[in-house]
Amino acid sequence: MAVLRVLFVLLLIIGAAAAVSVWRGWVSPPPQWNPWAPLDVKAAPNFLTRYKLMRLRDDPQLCDQALGSSGLRVSRQADSPGATCPLIDTLRVQGGEVGLSSSFLASCRLAVSFALFEHHALQPAAQAVYGQPVTRVEHLGSFACRNVYGRENGRRSQHASANALDIAGFRLADGRSISVLKDWPKDNRDARFLRQVRDGACDLFSGVLSPDYNAAHRDHFHLDVGPWSVCR
Repeated sequence: MAVLRVLFVLLLIIGAAAAVSVWRGWVSPPPQWNPWAPLDVKAAPNFLTRYKLMRLRDDPQLCDQALGSSGLRVSRQADSPGATCPLIDTLRVQGGEVGLSSSFLASCRLAVSFALFEHHALQPAAQAVYGQPVTRVEHLGSFACRNVYGRENGRRSQHASANALDIAGFRLADGRSISVLKDWPKDNRDARFLRQVRDGACDLFSGVLSPDYNAAHRDHFHLDVGPWSVCR
């Protein structure tokens, strides 16, 4: 036990020394392995991705840097600090390599997570199952000034701060449509694709709710970047 304790302490010291060396700039690891380097959306996610996403929440400049690597087309929206549901540093996402059924409002962190989802979860699942890409995402919207489930009382929904997006389906390159409502209950490759998409989203969003969660989500995936972690 004493030897294990000594080894543990040594590992802690080595880890702390390595962290300080990177932070001070004495050592320059590749950006994807540097916890203080801006998040590169196109780079393959690793164990630092969630930490880098978390850092975007309180650092608009860092979030803008990550967004610059995303390939998304966005426009800045005017702040509305006096509104019932105020929106600060909000973007309108107009699309990217994948088209959208319509543009949507998003916090910078939601926009970055959506771009990560597109590159590293959605398209790989489509290629694995169908051998072709998704060309369009059908969604039900993002911003809605309401409480959870639209209740009169209770906490605000992540939709109230443009921190959540509801996705109803996808269109493939050959024109075929995949619907969460119609295809999730089936036992075929469409259902398999939807489950791969849901599982991949869980690595890139804080909250992911699917038809497995409850009847209110029978027709869409709820994806959010709120403070609670759930994958159902």
